[in-house]
Amino acid sequence: MTSFATATRLIAEREVKSFLRMKGTWIGLGVILVVLFATAILPKVLDTPDKVATVGPDAARLLAGSGMEVRAVGTVEAAEKLVRDDEVRAAVIPDGRSASGVRVVALDDTPTDVVAALATAPPVDLLDRSEVDKDQQQLVIQVFAVLFLIFAMGGAAIAQSTVTEKQTRIVEILVSTVPIRALLAGKIIGHALLTLGQVAVIAVAAPIALSIGGHGELLSVVAPALGWFVPFMCLGFVLLASVWAVAGSLVSRQEDLGSSMGLVMMLVLGPYFAVAFFADNATAMTVLSYVPFSSAVAMPVRLFAGEAAIWEPLVALGVLAATVMLIVLLASRLYSGSLMQTGGKVKLAKAWAHAD
Repeated sequence: MTSFATATRLIAEREVKSFLRMKGTWIGLGVILVVLFATAILPKVLDTPDKVATVGPDAARLLAGSGMEVRAVGTVEAAEKLVRDDEVRAAVIPDGRSASGVRVVALDDTPTDVVAALATAPPVDLLDRSEVDKDQQQLVIQVFAVLFLIFAMGGAAIAQSTVTEKQTRIVEILVSTVPIRALLAGKIIGHALLTLGQVAVIAVAAPIALSIGGHGELLSVVAPALGWFVPFMCLGFVLLASVWAVAGSLVSRQEDLGSSMGLVMMLVLGPYFAVAFFADNATAMTVLSYVPFSSAVAMPVRLFAGEAAIWEPLVALGVLAATVMLIVLLASRLYSGSLMQTGGKVKLAKAWAHAD
């Protein structure tokens, strides 16, 4: 039988070559690039008017004809409450000390569109100052979350190829020449290399998309967080790829694959929705940045926003790496115990008991 290292290399080469020949691989990469450009450009194209609260006739008069959605309120306290509740982008309130006669109140970043709409730039008070523009932070969250979702779903190809090999009985030929665990390792390494290749393409396309979308200055700010996103994403991919492989090994037909994919889909979609829903919750984001299945998105976002100390991504990366090692070991046992079993869905207990 071929040695483990040689067998792993051969399987990895086989996976890379076979998927590079598939149209779906290139279509998937094209979809990723379209999503990247759309995320960067569409907010500028589909920009909606800012909602602004005003107190007093002077504020309303200064914003007349600005195209903004103006909401008049009676008191400064009511205007500030609307800002804190995120019902309006900012509030324009009276201020007898400023040249314009008004003052702008915002939550965490300066509302440049509102300031620009006023004839004379007024003072700006921030109720909860943030180092990063809120719109920019939302853009980065969308990019990181969508990219991770797409790459994580790409691991489903491992499950599909495993089921195909079982259904066509090719796996019996493969395991006669290579160890089963080498087959698993080769599949994971091969698809990880494919993922790294796609990351390289995106790294070239991202600056172009940001420049076209008018976010050129954002690149210098997001670069450090993007640098952390790559290792987090690669380890996260290996983690999920191992689980995808087990999901494929537990069934013998493509029609049955859906029955074993439920947990994996939760692990893939969970981080995406969690980060999207709790992006404004500092405590929740801190917790998510240490949870292995969500840290690949949550930690780079916190780094971008300046909310994480320099030691935090190192600790989170260590936790993720340790989890990857544990999951790969567990997956290799389940994979070896279920791969050669046919005739229906294999229970995890049975797969564990039949492992070599």
